[in-house]
Amino acid sequence: MLRIANCSGFYGDRLSAAREMVEGGPIDVLTGDWLAELTMLILAGNRSKGRPGYAPTFLTQLEHVLGTCLDRGIKVVSNAGGLDPAGCAAAVSELAGRLGLSVKVAHVTGDDLTGHELGDAPNLDTGEKLPSTPLTANAYLGGRPIADALSAGADVVVTGRVTDAALVTGPGIWRYGWRPGDHDALAGSVVAGHVIECGCQATGGNYAFFGEVPDLAHCGFPIAELHADGSSVITKHPGTGGLVSVGTVTAQLLYEIGSPRYLGPDVIARFDTIRLEQQGPDRVRISGTRGEVPPDTLKVAINYLGGYRNTMTMVLTGLDIKAKARLAQDAIWSRVPKESFEQVHVELTPMADTALLRITVMDADSRKAGRAFSSAVVETGLASYPGFYGLTPPGQASPYGVYWPTLIPARAVQARVWLDGRQLDHRQSDGPPDHQRPDDSPDHQRPGDVLDRQRLDGPQLDGQLSGSRQPNGDEGSVPQTAPAASALSPGIPGQGEPAIEDGDPPAVRTPLGTIMGARSGDKGGNANLGVWVRTTGQFDWLTGYLTVERLAELLPFTAKLRVERFELPNLLALNFVVHGLLGRGVAASPRLDAQAKALGEELRAKLVEIPRSLLQVPVRPAPPTPPA
Repeated sequence: MLRIANCSGFYGDRLSAAREMVEGGPIDVLTGDWLAELTMLILAGNRSKGRPGYAPTFLTQLEHVLGTCLDRGIKVVSNAGGLDPAGCAAAVSELAGRLGLSVKVAHVTGDDLTGHELGDAPNLDTGEKLPSTPLTANAYLGGRPIADALSAGADVVVTGRVTDAALVTGPGIWRYGWRPGDHDALAGSVVAGHVIECGCQATGGNYAFFGEVPDLAHCGFPIAELHADGSSVITKHPGTGGLVSVGTVTAQLLYEIGSPRYLGPDVIARFDTIRLEQQGPDRVRISGTRGEVPPDTLKVAINYLGGYRNTMTMVLTGLDIKAKARLAQDAIWSRVPKESFEQVHVELTPMADTALLRITVMDADSRKAGRAFSSAVVETGLASYPGFYGLTPPGQASPYGVYWPTLIPARAVQARVWLDGRQLDHRQSDGPPDHQRPDDSPDHQRPGDVLDRQRLDGPQLDGQLSGSRQPNGDEGSVPQTAPAASALSPGIPGQGEPAIEDGDPPAVRTPLGTIMGARSGDKGGNANLGVWVRTTGQFDWLTGYLTVERLAELLPFTAKLRVERFELPNLLALNFVVHGLLGRGVAASPRLDAQAKALGEELRAKLVEIPRSLLQVPVRPAPPTPPA
């Protein structure tokens, strides 16, 4: 097997993680993900101010472990190169020289399309034409350039924009020699990469049932033990905090996905064919993933300057909250006309006996969105609602960027691999050279030797788009595996539904999160909301109950948006894609929760009628709602 460890889930993650992963136990490859959609815009801002266009925290982590990695033969693969992978690679070489180490450093280019002819670059979600000149434009590359770099002998590989899963798929191609047609093995590696890419989110971080996670404050980072057939075991180093369970892995599988057909440059991975199995404490096996031919296009992430924004937040307390919010707005708009701004967003967030009134204005004119607005809010301080106070001082407007996803023909993008500053001849990696190839043990068989025996395992199910407003077409169906039994955490009864005692009501009004987990996040201007349960009985109920229409009742702000719903019965899960909830992406979103991170928890808190037979632990009925 190939042990691939993660030491970063985002730009700003725990700096000690690389050392923890290298010193905590045996690993073969150390990876880290530094690039979210927002990060490219942040790096563009840094570069415009004369700072690096890559993530310097990668160098901080690497300094802790580079010598040990070289001694043990641990490869390092990272996308921390951002907008300047060549500059990041040069910084790694400089670091090695300062430490007295001899290191072979590779970097991958070809993703940066800034300044290239992109035509109309129609928006992937809306079809609109690109309205402005890009600040950044980067295609999502796959894992083969990484494999080429490793095959050439690189100790450290730095990339720009690649898919997050490529950090696992690339080493897998290098070690096992997967060819482009080995779709199932490639798909399995994509799934493993998707699970570990966000660091501790796979080991209990941000987990809906966080009370089940031991020592979360010292959560260990994840490891994928990748096998030749693409299957894997997700685990973590012994003695670290956190939890690796079917639940924590399911939560991360549902994070920031759309359709069960997970598109990528190396393969389309069918998330509705994944099998999960709890193999032991903190060990979850992932198998059965089917793959399809990848699309002939690549996704391109464009960022451009959208204008300027300013936000003022006021606190409302006590009685008549809605009336106070109306009064506050009337007072503000009497001083600066609401119609004078290109966009105005008002958000009222209840908080027990208080509420936050958050007003954001956006405009191409920085002066109009600046002091002219924020000072008008301050001027109402003694002529507004009782108990007025604010959380934001008056200030200037700040620029914001717009995220613009589009597609480009894959043939128009040429990845290039450089080793110690010299470009390598173009190649499609079929694995390591002979002296680096693994042995012929069962763990290192060619994919075809293993996968043919698995094709008829289990009954056939159809993955489907199960409910939608304006659906994007038929997703089709492929062979799938039966749902695996989900492991329950300690202290929760087993899979069987408890019997109803005589006299008990058939349903109990209780939070939906009593039986349902959730994880949500951003995909450009859209939000993804994945939910799952732990028994087949609960899943049968959930699929009938939580329709697109019901979601609009429970979360009314989704009612006027296009919502897609996908079923993943193999994971006992549903995934909703809420189109347009985040506007033009995280950087441009005026929402308090700009990345939709709390959307799932908001849904879990809603009180609903759940059949008593599905409740795994006794719950008290919710108190009656007081009269309005």
